[in-house]
Amino acid sequence: MPKSQVRKKKVYTPPTDVRPTTAASSRKPSPVWLPVTAVALIVVGIGWLVLYYLSEQEYPVMAWGYWNLAVGFGAMVASLALLSRWR
Repeated sequence: MPKSQVRKKKVYTPPTDVRPTTAASSRKPSPVWLPVTAVALIVVGIGWLVLYYLSEQEYPVMAWGYWNLAVGFGAMVASLALLSRWR
């Protein structure tokens, strides 16, 4: 069986004028409150939904009706938005 040829192509190096100006290591880490707030929003959102279902739609706010679902899921979506900013 014939031997395959060795690759003779050079390794790609990106041009220097296209590289980003700020290095990733120069960016500051996230503040301590960010992950704490995100986890708190997740817990509050899940707690809100569980309380809503277990109380047979009487609590947390009976007058809101199904808007209680929007509050619970909104808190969890807000936590995802915060976690997307976490470094």
